[in-house]
Parts: sequence; structure tokens; C-alpha cells
Amino acid sequence: MAVFTSVSEDDARALLHRYDLGELITLRGITAGIENTNYFLDTTRGSYVLTLFEVLTAEQLPFYIELMHHLATRGVPVPQPQTLRDGTRLTALNGKPAAIVTRLNGGYEPEPGPAHCALAGETLARAHLAAQDFALHQPNLRGLPWWQATAPKVLPFLDAGQAALLSQSVQEQSDFAATPALATLPSGPAHCDLFRDNVLFDGTFESPHMGGFIDFYFAGCDAWLFDVAVSVNDWCIQRSTGAFVRRRLQAWLQAYHAVRPFTAAEQAAWPAMLRAAALRFWISRLYDFYLPRPAQTLKPHDPRHFERILRLRSTQAAPALPQVSA
Repeated sequence: MAVFTSVSEDDARALLHRYDLGELITLRGITAGIENTNYFLDTTRGSYVLTLFEVLTAEQLPFYIELMHHLATRGVPVPQPQTLRDGTRLTALNGKPAAIVTRLNGGYEPEPGPAHCALAGETLARAHLAAQDFALHQPNLRGLPWWQATAPKVLPFLDAGQAALLSQSVQEQSDFAATPALATLPSGPAHCDLFRDNVLFDGTFESPHMGGFIDFYFAGCDAWLFDVAVSVNDWCIQRSTGAFVRRRLQAWLQAYHAVRPFTAAEQAAWPAMLRAAALRFWISRLYDFYLPRPAQTLKPHDPRHFERILRLRSTQAAPALPQVSA
């Protein structure tokens, strides 16, 4: 969400003429993140987020835009893509595909407690179930094929121990994908990037209320268990070590399980999936750190964070998923 492509107030005013969203009041760039250009866009009709897509193509984008629309119409708290006067929800600005979505209330919680974790887990399970009948299909573009293609590009920057861990981990996931076990996992549209800063809360720390999930532009069809693993590897850990905080983890998993119970196949795949989720973000952070794209404002994340998490998930026993009561 760094500002890669500049948008002027005149650009925004011209864009708004394609919508029925009122007149421009303010336009402000969002500097966090690394993938798209985002601006807060306030008009006389409401508050929105304008996104210009720097990597995803116009052909790929309908999956993300229509998935958010699908979830919003089913009561899942996500940004609602706005419809242009011509009836579409995707346009272009300054040579880039673009969309405007509603801006949700609330802010992200940097140190969530069990109550935040429970709300996030419950809402993700609701999103998975609501997306079951979504008509479009697109794979997770940062899934195994991307890991296999990207790992060789970052290996030259690693020391021997890091290179061994990366190569062994990619091989493990390749081997797992070749087994029948992966195909038995419940799957469908998944967020695939549900970190703490992609969930907004209202209320107080002691009594939070769900504001909604944001930033669906890494979403894709994948095992729902992978989505859960990505989430708990961020929500339920001590940041300094990557170790799980059990109260957070239990709250997150139990709340998810209460809405969509985990299957026996998911129980068996859980340790490998936790490692897969850590590997995905270690590779992407290595890539962004050592091979960044030019941008006006870009703050690549430290890849060592997910290296630590992957090492922990590779050496310590995974906490069990909740089980269906007999």
C-alpha cells in the first residue's frame, strides 16, 4: 500500500465524475504496505479508499473486487466496492487499474488480546462459509508455484544456514502438495493475508467490536487451513520470538471452530500448514527486501521475523486444533 503512482486532486475529481459519490473533499496517500497505491478519499457523500493496482492486472482484478462485493452483500464486514455510473466496479487511473471501496470504521490493534483474536477467528470462518458459492475462481497467486519460482531469486542473498532452511522448506511443501492429503482439505476463496493490520476494531480493548477485514488483494482460492495458519502466525505470537501466546491462539482457533469445525484431515495437515504460512511470508519479505520495486514511500518488512517463525514451526510441536466433540 505504498504510494507508487501519484494521484493529484484534479485526477481524483475527474475520477469521481465516473461515480455518484459526491464531490472531493480531501485526498491523502497511505504509506503503509508494499504492494498497491492507496489513498484515503473523502467526499461529500462519505469516506472511501482509492486503490491503484501496481502488480495485479485488469484481467485478474475482477476476482478480488467481486469477492468483496459478494461478501459484503452476505453481511461479512469488508470494504464495499463502489459501482461506477456504467455499472462496473473496476476502472483505470493514470495508466493503472483502479477501484474505490468504502472505508470501514475502526483501527487496527497492534497487540490484540484474546477477545480480538476470537472476533477475528469467528469472522474469518464466516467469510469462508459465505464465499462457498462465489462463482469466480483464481488460485492464490502467492502459493506454492510462486514460492518455487521466487526462492532461487533470493537464495544468493542468504547464508548457508538460511539457504538450507529455504530449500528444505520449499521441498517439503512441494512434496506435501503432491500427496492426496492436500486435496482433502476444505478450500475456497481465502483472504491469505489476514495480519493484524488488515483487521479493524471499534469499541474498547476490553470489549472490542469487529470493524471489518481489509486488503483482499492477496486473496485466492486455497485451503482454508492455510488462511487460518497465516492468521495465527501473526495474531497469536510474541513478536520478538514468534512463539505462540496460548490464550490468544486458543481464543482464535476455538472461535473459528465454533463456526466452521476443523476436519480430521485438517488436524493432520496443521503442522505442515503452519510451516507453509511462515514460508510464504519469509520468501515474500526476502524478495521485497533484496529486490524491491522503486516507490516514493516504501518500508520493506524485516524478513528475519518470518525466518524465526519458520524455524520455530520446524522444531517445535504444533499446538493441536480444536476437535469436534463426540
